[in-house]
Order: sequence, then C-alpha cells, then structure tokens
Amino acid sequence: MKKRKSELTFWQKVVRYKTLLLMCVPAVLFFFLFNYVPLPGIWVAFVKYNYRDGIFGSKFVGLQNFEFLLSSGKLLSLTKNTILYNIAFILLGNFLAVFVAILLNEMQSKMFKKVSQTIMFLPYFISQVLVGILVFNLLNYDTGFVNGILTSLGLERWQPYSDPKVWPVLLVVIYLWQQTGYNSVVYFASIMGIDGEMMEAAKVDGANGFQRIRYIILPSLKPTIVILLLFALGGIVKGNFGLFYNIVGTNPILYETTDIIETYVYRATMTDFNFMTASAVGLYQSVVGFAIVMVVNYVVKKIEPDYSLF
Repeated sequence: MKKRKSELTFWQKVVRYKTLLLMCVPAVLFFFLFNYVPLPGIWVAFVKYNYRDGIFGSKFVGLQNFEFLLSSGKLLSLTKNTILYNIAFILLGNFLAVFVAILLNEMQSKMFKKVSQTIMFLPYFISQVLVGILVFNLLNYDTGFVNGILTSLGLERWQPYSDPKVWPVLLVVIYLWQQTGYNSVVYFASIMGIDGEMMEAAKVDGANGFQRIRYIILPSLKPTIVILLLFALGGIVKGNFGLFYNIVGTNPILYETTDIIETYVYRATMTDFNFMTASAVGLYQSVVGFAIVMVVNYVVKKIEPDYSLF
C-alpha cells in the first residue's frame, strides 16, 4: 500500500522534492558564505584589536567598546538619525507608492500608462554615484544650477553644503524621487489582481472613483502594505549608505543631521582603522534590528495573525 504524503520519512521527502531543493542550493550557499561565515568577526567588538595578535589573540575588553560609544553620545545620535530618516522613507515612500499605483490604475490610455511607468522607473536604475554628481551640479555654490538661477534673479547664493538643517528634507526628496517609481510597481500589481467584476459592479451601483478607491482598492491593498511595512521595519536601523555617502560625502559640517550608522562604520573602518568601534556599532545595529522585527511581528500577530511574517 502506498504511503501517504504525511507518512514519508525525511529522506523520502528529500528524494521526492530533490528538484526544488537543488534550486534552493545557490541561495543557501550565498547566504552561508556572505552572512554566516563572517559571523566570527563580531568578536572584534569585544577585544582591543591589534594586527600582531589577530582577532582571537587580541586582549578581551568586554563591553568597553560599547561604553565608549554610549559615553560619547555618538551611538544615540547615529541611532536617532538612522531611525528618523528611515521612518520618513518608509511612511512617505509607501504613501507615494500607493498614490502613484492608484493613479496608474485610473489612467485610461495604455500608451500613456506605459510611458509614465518608464519615466518613473528610470531614476531607480541611475547609479548612486551619478545621483551624487547630479545633486552636486545642482547645488554647488560656485557653478551649481540652482545658484545660477538665483544670481540671474539678483538673489543671494545658497550654501546647502554649509547648512546641515536643509539636508534632512533634501535627502528625503532625493530618496523619494529615486525609489517611488519602483516601489509603486508592487502596489500596482496588487491592484491588477483585484477582481474586475467587483470594480464593474461598483461602477454600475453608482460608486465614483474616490469611493472605489476607498472601499475596494485600499482594503485590497492592506495585506500588501502591512507585509511591506514589516519588511521595511526590519531594516529601520539600516541606513542607505549609497545615498548618504555619495551625496553628502565626508563633509563634517553636515554630520550633525546626515551621519548614520553605515557612514560612521565606513569612516571608522576605512579612515580611522578603528575596527573595534566599527564592529561594536555593527553588532548593535544587527541586534536592535532583529529585536524590532520580533516585537513588531509579535504585535501584528496578536492583532491580525494572517498578516504576520511567521
């Protein structure tokens, strides 16, 4: 008598699903090599590292590297900047992505819809290095496009690279310009999955465009929005290094409002060769990010189990 699927042994399941398992091998190897093999390196955060003794031979100092970051106030400043930027990116990014997806759905002309999607997609594929060059040519004090317009109008030149207060707004705007088109595709695909008969029935019943959006489209997008927000919250303490480094660079005047965890770790490693502090900050970032994911997922699971990640 043939065994039922639930009665198959482990090795029988391996043989049965060998094709699917083989397809997973490249992804498993990738994560193992680049995520798990380097893990012993976190020991650097707990030692006073020197080249002669190496990672595991250096003097163990416990939490001294973390104490230095806390006492200097640098860790709190980096965490604040990173989280606040990511909150703005997540909230405004998702709002604009949903808004753009709904606008695309309401367009009647297929040609105009395709052209609009292409134009919005283009910024996403521009290298962060090129974005940094573009921003510099726009905002440069001496030869920038913006200051060229201001001087032609008889106004004073603007010095954004000497004013840290304007950069939170500038960086959020640049991020939204580059990411909104790409992020809207996920929501647009979800809207395309809504039953067309439901939309037609709403039209027949006299529902206008705003009513269809409020009572059909937005409720249908709720699961997608929640899942994407959960994934985004998992990286809320992970900054966009490419965006910040290529646009702000190593301008210490702007560090007050633009220095995030990634840029600090990069400078500590590549400029100051302070591997202990860089490792301590990196470990702190990973632990906090993991804790946030677990807490948020637990809350979501209590409120709406179907929307939780696990």
